Amino acid sequence: MNFRPRPKEEPEINLIPFIDVLLVILIFLMLSTTYSKFTELQLRLPVADTEAQRDYPKEVLVSVSSEGNFSVNKLPVLGRSVAELADALQTGAKAGAESVVIIYADAAARHQSVITVMEAAKRAGLSHITFATQSSGAN
Repeated sequence: MNFRPRPKEEPEINLIPFIDVLLVILIFLMLSTTYSKFTELQLRLPVADTEAQRDYPKEVLVSVSSEGNFSVNKLPVLGRSVAELADALQTGAKAGAESVVIIYADAAARHQSVITVMEAAKRAGLSHITFATQSSGAN
């Protein structure tokens, strides 16, 4: 029997495989990351190509001009407040809460005008909202 104490070996931590794995992960992340410049975005709205326009039997047409004027079902709305527009939407929604609000906004209309229509629809209890666009002509 050998009762002599053996010299303890210090555990060695090999960092080379760890560094190799980190470099592979770094290369993977660098290759899979997309770099986009948001300053180069050019938006031209509202134009969309659709196969066919859907026909809603319970629709409420809301038009927004470039000046910010509203009309509901081709009847002009006096005033530009959310409350006045909500009253006009409730009057124009013959199917009640099942009515679909279709927003025809001019391409030059302010974003706030469209948000006003959406807020008025919410106040009127109309939750089905869609946007009308024109075809770009390219088929």
